[in-house]
Amino acid sequence: MAGKIFYREREKVVDKSSQPRYMLAGVSGVDLKIYGKHLRMSELKFIAEQVGAELLLLPRGPKHQEEEEVEV
Repeated sequence: MAGKIFYREREKVVDKSSQPRYMLAGVSGVDLKIYGKHLRMSELKFIAEQVGAELLLLPRGPKHQEEEEVEV
């Protein structure tokens, strides 16, 4: 069974920022230690490719989905 790497988008991302945009939430089925908490998508993809894991974006809760619909 391939492992899974769970991640989510950071909440406080400033436009045109050079800060990593994604936050690692957890790892399952892979013997892997990651020391960075915030990573770039290219870094997540490279790690997943090297260990044979699947990347899974965690869904946002219903509270955040309502906020997204209200934005104009």
